[in-house]
Formats: sequence, C-alpha cells, structure tokens
Amino acid sequence: MLVNCGGLRPGDRVLLVHEAATHGYYDQAICDAVAAEALDIGLSVVRRGVAFSAKVTAPPPEIAAEMRRADLTVFLARMGDQIRFAGAIGDARAVVSYALDAPMLASPFGTADYRAFVKLKAAIDATLAGAREIRVTCANGTDFGGRVDAVGPAPQDTNTIRFPQLVYTPVPAQGFSGRIAVRGFLVGTGSQYYDPYACRIDGVLTVVFEGTRRTAIEGLPQDVARAEAHYTMVADRYGIDETYIHSWHGGIHPGCSYAAPASENFARWTGSAFGNPRLLHFHTCGAYAPGEICLNVLDPTVRFDGIAVWQRGRFRPDTVPGAAGILDGAPGLRALFDAPAQDCGLGPGGRLSFD
Repeated sequence: MLVNCGGLRPGDRVLLVHEAATHGYYDQAICDAVAAEALDIGLSVVRRGVAFSAKVTAPPPEIAAEMRRADLTVFLARMGDQIRFAGAIGDARAVVSYALDAPMLASPFGTADYRAFVKLKAAIDATLAGAREIRVTCANGTDFGGRVDAVGPAPQDTNTIRFPQLVYTPVPAQGFSGRIAVRGFLVGTGSQYYDPYACRIDGVLTVVFEGTRRTAIEGLPQDVARAEAHYTMVADRYGIDETYIHSWHGGIHPGCSYAAPASENFARWTGSAFGNPRLLHFHTCGAYAPGEICLNVLDPTVRFDGIAVWQRGRFRPDTVPGAAGILDGAPGLRALFDAPAQDCGLGPGGRLSFD
C-alpha cells in the first residue's frame, strides 16, 4: 500500500485518516498495522481520527490542510470513499483502502502485486474501449449489450487511488441497453448513507434500461412496489433523477474475499466485496458516479466480441490481450487466478440475500 501503491520513500510524510472501529466498518488493527509499517520503513506518520458522517462532499478544513502537507493520505475511513468522484481533494494524493481490516490487508487481497493489477486494469479498459460488441448475461436473466459509445461521455474513474486495485474503470451506460436481473436487495453505493440503506427483493427484480434511462421495473408485485418506493425515497432526499442509469463495472481481484453474508452489514459489504470477480454492479439513481443505488449481478458472463472474459463469475485474464504477460511477470499471481476466492457475501442457498 505505502510503497508499491503510494510511491512513498523513507523520509516522506503519510497522513492516516481513520474512523473509529466502533462504527463496525474498519477495525483498529488495520490502522495500527499501517502506522507501524510506515514507521518501520522510515516514514513520518500523522494519524487523524474523523467522525463518520452520512453525507460528505469534501474533507473538513483541518483534514484538507493536513492532506496538503502530506506526501500521501491513506483513508481508513468511509470519507475517502464518499469523495472519490467529487474532485474535492485538489492536488493532494490520497489512497482509499478497500481492505477493511487487518486480516484482509494481510491476505492475498492486500499482498498481491498491486502494480500488476494496475496494468491488468489498463489492459481491460483498452479491450473494453475497442470491443465492437459487449454482452453481459447471468443465470437470473441479466441480458444487456452494446459498446462503449465513442461520442458519449468518457469513462470516469476516481480522483483517489484504490488499494487494492479491484475493478476496471466504470463503463458509461450510454451505448448499452437490455435487462439487469437483481436478487436479494437494492443497496447504496457508499456515496451517501441513508436509512433504510437496503431494500428487500423476494424474487428476481428486473430493471430494463435503454442507454442512461431506466424504462421499466419488472418482477413480483411486492418487489416492484418496494423498489419503486425505495428509488423515489432516495431520489427525493437528494433531488436527483431516480431513472438515471450511469455506468457499470465488475471485480477483477481473485483475492477479494468477503465471508460474512452481505445482510450482516450492507454498508461494509458494498464497500469491499465488489472487487470479487463474481460481482458486477450498476451505478444508478443520479446522473453522476457512483449514483446512490447500485444493482448487483452475481456470477455474470461478460463477452467481448464473443469471447467470454468472465465466465459465470470467473475472470479469465488470458482472454485479455497483454494480460498473460502481466501475470507471468508477477510471482504467484497466476496461481491466485487459478484458485480465486469464492466468498462474496452470499446468504442462504448461495445467493445474495436480504436476510
């Protein structure tokens, strides 16, 4: 995190911004571990605690001033995720950790070659941009397709550095159309926090869309009613367009493991599990990234020009031009892809579940 991702050298100053472990999101041990390692490699360490806030658009002035003085800020706080698309950090360099506790940081999720995943992300982005046809399906009925629209909006990535690198750049919904099948729940995106943060889905809820516009919601009557009410509640709260479909992307990190059911802590699940290749999600409700409601697809098959790059939730990096060389140059990475983590927050019956 500090060297391969953050680019720090002995004598540099790192600011650790952390929220209290009592919130049940980041544990205390991860902050202590990062601080200890920073001191061991000769960095100057400043630690600043921040309160959790349901809505954040910019760091508090005192944190912003510390960020300007630091060579790197590491967010072990949801604040970093909340401002990741906001352009609110100026010239400061900041890393957001999606490893949420010390075991995750010490696992292959946190220890795999970061630089290799950055190269892999770039290779996927290039392949997506050049594909003539992209099609996504799943066993629950997801079926949408299209291509990256050359005259549409450019893909928008975060203004912070993700650690680990766990997804490719969001793909704009413009240029795509079809059906998104969702089981278990609708849930927030980590942009802002509201109550209720998740909405129960009893059966399969299908969101039909054309480009950036949601055109229909289909499913069990109670699911459709709940989903429509949930979208309206969130949209009215923030004054945003509830029918807007912004973008989508999927996980690329086979070491991303989330063992607990998503329902134990929806906010925590949506803040880390999405890096698992078994998950793909849409940013919806709001004409901006990441929107306020995400639609999660389990075990997608994603084809670029007919080639299954994801096959029922398994990422096949050798199908991406240039990726084989990236894996060959990173010791242990190919073995990680050969035996990817399967835990991604599933509930009873091996499905995404509200309970």
